[in-house]
Amino acid sequence: MWKFIKKLFFILVIANILFIIFGIFFNPPITITQIGGLVKYGKLKRDYVSYDDMGNNIKRAVIASEDQLFFNHNGFDYKQIEKAIKKNDKKGKVVRGGSTISQQTAKNIFLWQGRSWFRKGLEAVYTFIIEKVWGKDIILERYLNSIEMGQGVFGIEAAAQYYYNKPAKDLTKSEAAWIAAVLPNPKKYDPKNPSAYLNKKHNWIMRQMNNIVLK
Repeated sequence: MWKFIKKLFFILVIANILFIIFGIFFNPPITITQIGGLVKYGKLKRDYVSYDDMGNNIKRAVIASEDQLFFNHNGFDYKQIEKAIKKNDKKGKVVRGGSTISQQTAKNIFLWQGRSWFRKGLEAVYTFIIEKVWGKDIILERYLNSIEMGQGVFGIEAAAQYYYNKPAKDLTKSEAAWIAAVLPNPKKYDPKNPSAYLNKKHNWIMRQMNNIVLK
């Protein structure tokens, strides 16, 4: 039994190393979250594109919305994590997350959705590794290609086609901000039928995009 466990552990370690190396050059064939979307909604809309073909507006919009210190941190934004912990403790439940784009990428590519401490621990390990091995451009490309942006819609290219019938690189500043505004709850919010909250968030993202410098 012990030999089997050691062999299984060794196989899992090698598989993870190969998957991480594979991720330097290629987007994931499919993720657990994408499988979940396919099962739940009966569709899987996605179209991977290269970093250069994504367009700068959507990059700035998503960074402005999700992680404005993306290019400056090491994968973890400790101030945001501290703020999230304090706010969640005050509310007595999880109402705010402190995850960076790097952490979300680790979760979306390698893991599953959920809030267990075990998954969060694995997320931290993967985040540390991809920051060291992949670098910022690859992390951002993998994130923008895999993130859920609607019911069964994954990645910014599919989202651009789904909401505006155009490629991501041609999105206007406002259109990119609308797509980014649905994060982090794309199953609930719809840029085609925005709530008052979504309108407010869209305007805020538009202003914040002016402060984002791509590197």
